[in-house]
Amino acid sequence: MKQGFFKYQAQTSPYPLALEISHAKGSYIYDTKNKAYLDFVAGVSACSLGHCHPKVVKAIQKQAETYMHVMVYGEYAQKPAVDLATYFANHLPEPLNQTYLVNSGTEAIEGALKLARRATGRSQIIAAHNAYHGNTIGSLSLMDFEERKSVFRPLLPGISHITFNYEPHLKHITTKTACVVLETIQGGAGFIEPINNYLTKVKARCKEVGALLILDEIQPGIGRTGKLFGFENYNVIPDILVTGKGLGGGLPIGAFTASTELMSQLKDKPKLGHITTFGGNPVIAAAALATIKEVNESDLMTEALEKEKLIRKYLKHPLITEIRGKGLMLAVITASADITNQVVLQAQEQGLILFWLLFETKAIRITPPLTISNEEILKGCGIIIDLLNNIKNN
Repeated sequence: MKQGFFKYQAQTSPYPLALEISHAKGSYIYDTKNKAYLDFVAGVSACSLGHCHPKVVKAIQKQAETYMHVMVYGEYAQKPAVDLATYFANHLPEPLNQTYLVNSGTEAIEGALKLARRATGRSQIIAAHNAYHGNTIGSLSLMDFEERKSVFRPLLPGISHITFNYEPHLKHITTKTACVVLETIQGGAGFIEPINNYLTKVKARCKEVGALLILDEIQPGIGRTGKLFGFENYNVIPDILVTGKGLGGGLPIGAFTASTELMSQLKDKPKLGHITTFGGNPVIAAAALATIKEVNESDLMTEALEKEKLIRKYLKHPLITEIRGKGLMLAVITASADITNQVVLQAQEQGLILFWLLFETKAIRITPPLTISNEEILKGCGIIIDLLNNIKNN
């Protein structure tokens, strides 16, 4: 398998981890030698209910036997997609009552950007330094990391950047601004939370000048921060909400949600303002509905905050400088990038899956399934502490 992986499958980095996967269940991934790996990453925040959750599997199987793809998105009424969009409307504050289902988080960002420009008639877009919203051309344009952007230029024009949590930069949001795009909690930057009602102040400035606020909840959404949607923690309602990752229960999905008034502008003048063949796929929508219902109607969100306390309690070490984030979206910051690299790589050898963040090189990602048990958390934390002790003593 590994030989074919390197020879025939396009690679994203020179040195992928290349773990050969046999199967996965609950909080564990198993390799082809049947070695178990405790998963502290959940497919980079995607597997909210762990691997092969029975309710998600059942929903997939039932829908796959009923019908799969039948028509491009938006032409036929298909119950799984309608039910999912209805669930969003019933559990989001006004005026967020229409949802456009797409294939990925980055496509949802693209749709949101188009909607903002269409609705405002403006072209300027403001994003944050160290933002990450995806890798398609529009999403990539929002990033300010030149090393990742330069070889793909020219990119989308009219992008400028402000510093997250730095209020003096709000003056850069003007009557020329179509939208401000922010992650509710900055992901790649190191799981940085908004402080001092920052998002509320951004929304107020947007309203003052007629710009729209787009909040990217591709990572912090769907229960990971102890609320169904991360913005609920911060006293703000976005004009456009973007979700993905954890919504699909392990299948690919994205969505952007806005008011009926806003969303209607994608259906006419011009018609087909945003189109997608497989968005709202019935099998994926069924999996997503099962996932969001289980997250919202169980104790998992309350438990996520208790599990956060457990992780913070047991991950104390001289080589850990801080733990950022909320709920089960946590970044353990070590004393150096080298220490972080050693821990992530050596943890895999010890049967624990950890991972990095894009921009904060000292961060160890801890985003396990919401279903992870307290015993599994203690086991994983113990492995991390043992590895740090070995590093400290060598």
